Order: sequence, then C-alpha cells, then structure tokens
Amino acid sequence: MARPTLDRLQAVVLGMGCCILLAGHDGVPVHWRGRDADIEGLRRLGLWPGVDWSERNEGTNGVGTCLVEKRELTIHREDHFHARDVEMSCAVAPIFDHQGELAAALDIAYYGNAPSDGLIGLLTFAVREAAWQIEAANFRSAFGSARLISIPDGTRACMGLLAVDEDDIVLGATRAARLMLGVTDGALRSGIPASDLQRGAIDHDDTIANAERGTVRRALARSGGNISASAKVLDISRATMKRKVKQHNLRREH
Repeated sequence: MARPTLDRLQAVVLGMGCCILLAGHDGVPVHWRGRDADIEGLRRLGLWPGVDWSERNEGTNGVGTCLVEKRELTIHREDHFHARDVEMSCAVAPIFDHQGELAAALDIAYYGNAPSDGLIGLLTFAVREAAWQIEAANFRSAFGSARLISIPDGTRACMGLLAVDEDDIVLGATRAARLMLGVTDGALRSGIPASDLQRGAIDHDDTIANAERGTVRRALARSGGNISASAKVLDISRATMKRKVKQHNLRREH
C-alpha cells in the first residue's frame, strides 16, 4: 500500500539531501529510499533498514519519539539524544491502521548542511501528507466494499475517513475520524448510523416514510425518471410506483 506514495515522495525530496525511512511500530525501518551515492554515509548514520530507532534504544530521535508520542514532529540536529546524530534533522509522522492503532512512522531524514526553517516546514508538510495517503490507502483496502465518507478537520488537507455499509451503519473509522467524532470500538460494535455522527445528534427524521422516500427517489434517479423502469427495479407495479411518486411529492423529469 505504501509503495506508490513512497515513489512520489522520493521524487520530491531525494534531491534535497534527504532519505526516507518507513519504520514499524517497533521503531525498526522496513523500507528505505535514498541516493545510491550516499549509501555509505547513510549506513554510518544508521539511516538504514534494520536499525533500531526506538526511543528505548536511541533516546530522543525522530522515529522513536514519534512512536511514543503518536504525533507528527521534527527533531533538529542538536535535539537528538546521541551526539553522533547531530548531523541530521528528521520530520516524522505516525501512521495508524484501519482500527486506529499505531502501525508505523514515516521519516524524512535530512543529512545536508544546517536546514533552513523553510526547508523543515516543507519536509514536515510532505511527510504528514504522505503518511495520511498511506493510511488512507490501507483503510480503503481494509473496507474495499464499503462506501467511504471523508471528514475534514478544517485545518489541513489530511482528513478522517468513515467506512459505511449499505444501511448507513459505520463499519470502521480512521484515527482522525475517531478523534474528531468520538468514535470508539464499543460504539462500532453496537452500530452507529453515519448520519448521527455527521449531524452530531440522533437523526430524528429517520422514519419509515423517509426511508421509503429515499428508496423511491434513488430508483427514479437511476432510471432517469422513468416510472416503468423504476417500478421494475423496485419489483412493484407501475401503478404502485406512480402512487409512491405522488405520495412523496417527487417530481418526474419526464
């Protein structure tokens, strides 16, 4: 799921003196992207798959501290615990799985000259967006047959996602959606109508009549307003369909 996003990120940042690490929740990188010409130096810095960057093992560092605090952050050169790591700055973002649990950390490590504030800001934005794209791709894969609803947080492009079944019941929610809407595993097991979450209250308009109106309206839309075709889709007579259209005050296109 991560490969297409890592490919795009690589195309953007590798020319800046950066490498990319995707580490598991244990702090050990499993994917690496960098320039072949810099491999020797990157191995010396520990920017390589299989190196344990957990905070327990390395103290304050990008990957390890991100995993402990479960948030995006930047660790500048002198902020690292070990003096040997002061040659690099890291912009890191966490990645959560389809159940909202911490799964990985995505790190852009800059190992060139002292970076400007503008460059660090750019790398922070890039790693945050890439982490969300990986998370979203994994969520879509986990709920492939469900309808997805995006929940913007109003402050950035990254957003929460809900997976919803054909009855408008929420099947799953990303970490961001859980935080924004107060979704819990217990609530998901009990069943939550997506409309209740989006409106912030119980949908008091959720009646049999409104459910029927929605069904009739969707059938009309799919058939281009054709009464006979709509009736066939709903397995009712044409006369019944005409009565339902009149009952629910649904205008026909034709």
